[in-house]
Amino acid sequence: MNRYPLWKYLLLIAVTVIALVYALPNLYPSEPAVQVTPAEKTTLLGTGTIETIKSKLAEASLSVKSIDTDINSQNAVFHFDTPDTQLAAQETIRKALGNEYKTALNLAPTTPEWLTSMSAKPMNLGLDLRGGVHFLMEVDMSVAISKALDRHKDEFRTLLREKKLRYLGIKKYNKIPNSLILLFKDETVRNNAQTALKREYRTDVDFAKADTEKGFGLTATLTDLNIKNAKRFILQQNIITLRRKLNSTGLSEPIIQQQGLERIVVQLPGVQDPSAVKEKLSGTATLEFHMVDEGNDAQQALASGQIPAGSKLFKERNGRPVLLKRKIILSGDRITQASAGFDEQQMPSVNISLDASGAKRFSKITGANIKKLMAVVYIEDKYITKKLDDGTIHKKRVTKKEVISIAQIQSQLGKRFMINGLDSPQEAHLLAEDLRAGALAAPIYIVEERTVGPSLGADNIKAGFNSVIIGFILVLIFMAVYYKVFGLVANMALTLNLVLIVAILSLMQATLTLPGIAGIVLTVGMAVDANVLIFERIKEELKNGLTPQAAIHSGYEKAFSTIADANITTLIAAIVLFGMGTGPIQGFATTLAIGIVSSMFTAIFGTRAIINMIYGGKKITKLSI
Repeated sequence: MNRYPLWKYLLLIAVTVIALVYALPNLYPSEPAVQVTPAEKTTLLGTGTIETIKSKLAEASLSVKSIDTDINSQNAVFHFDTPDTQLAAQETIRKALGNEYKTALNLAPTTPEWLTSMSAKPMNLGLDLRGGVHFLMEVDMSVAISKALDRHKDEFRTLLREKKLRYLGIKKYNKIPNSLILLFKDETVRNNAQTALKREYRTDVDFAKADTEKGFGLTATLTDLNIKNAKRFILQQNIITLRRKLNSTGLSEPIIQQQGLERIVVQLPGVQDPSAVKEKLSGTATLEFHMVDEGNDAQQALASGQIPAGSKLFKERNGRPVLLKRKIILSGDRITQASAGFDEQQMPSVNISLDASGAKRFSKITGANIKKLMAVVYIEDKYITKKLDDGTIHKKRVTKKEVISIAQIQSQLGKRFMINGLDSPQEAHLLAEDLRAGALAAPIYIVEERTVGPSLGADNIKAGFNSVIIGFILVLIFMAVYYKVFGLVANMALTLNLVLIVAILSLMQATLTLPGIAGIVLTVGMAVDANVLIFERIKEELKNGLTPQAAIHSGYEKAFSTIADANITTLIAAIVLFGMGTGPIQGFATTLAIGIVSSMFTAIFGTRAIINMIYGGKKITKLSI
């Protein structure tokens, strides 16, 4: 009686070993670092720049612990022993490189390579534990509503054509917010159109008659539900784009959360310099393709200030003016994939893939303009915010446009093609990176920024760690004194439970915050509940006259349903907290839920295996419980 098959022992050993391996990276603390990147795409970060930095740091008697470089992504990270050395090194690097390069303070991981080769990484620490920067960003939702109106305008036209209902025009209606007005020459046609549109857009749009001097009108006003859905869609698109942008910077794991229907919270634990990421957050980069106006002289247009109708004046990177047709052949929102490479002459290029609609249009236009010149325009938008003395936020949009390539169309282009004329492989890499991230669905503005110092995070970590250790030790002492050998077995299970929680959080790459630590502390206290129920049941069975072996068996069997019920109800509460809560509440719910599941495994499966090893298959007359 009370024997486990070999596979159960092997399973317990395997779980323990895996948990130890994936919890181990958390014992290696992050260290202060300075990240160096080019300020402009035309600036290169090569071995010469790295050597210059090293020599300047040596002259200043600043010891570099290690250097991580990635030439392709134009990123170098210098590791240091102390925050004071880090700050002094940043100032030295700034003086040595000037404005051509950007520096950012960071906290870099120190996990050994043999652990990272197994994808073992430490869990992410939140802003309250690690320090970093916090941004509150507001989305310009007027763009969301404008896009929804434009979409409905196109849909209305299509529907009316299908129904063969002739209309005079569809435009935005300024007298009623969030509305369009459809004009008809005939009242009967207007009424038929209203019936058809109402049938199609029952909950999205409210329709009402509004006669004007120009004809019989029909207003279409977006419903509150439609506006809410449009805002939610734009917000989610911006969150996805921001995550792509920040993941490509090589900085700490970003925490990006929705706040209401118009704001986004961005937290970057470990980053100590807000200016290093502000540009990445609010800036967008995309491409436009235009035909070159070969029939007019750009220099003459620049000198006279008279731009030919249907054309627009741009400048190439060398400052030379060029006239392009205003009509956009293709815009960046049709790009589905972009990757850096080399053309047939081994010059840097970017390989572009288009969606079906973009490919069809691009193929048609290039096929009709073979042997003519086409230009690629690089467009970079930046949104700058400034807080005025009266507390209001002043928003300013800065747009940079330049022609990066002019080439003759040699053949009809389709879904995939190549952009060349770039200055370096690094520029090609960064351009492809920006195009993959995509443009923001609507402009965003930074309305609040905060920097949390690493010293405050260190104090929080120390306080949280102490709370876990103190609670853990007190529980260990109580169990050992009150339940003797069985208590020591429960303590082993509790230790494994704590390791399992850390390992699972690390595998999930979850972000641990102070509320998350609170969940772990609560779990430590609750984890022994199952063993207390089992051990008290064993004591009761012994008092009822059962043999020690039978009492052990009965204790585990009969207490299981009670343990399961209690833990399942707590798990349901944790799931509800996670589903309905945000931010800190979700962090607490996550650690609590993981702790409940792991404690069930260790308290029932783990302790039973060890008890069976100690007492199983033996003739015993007394239990140390």
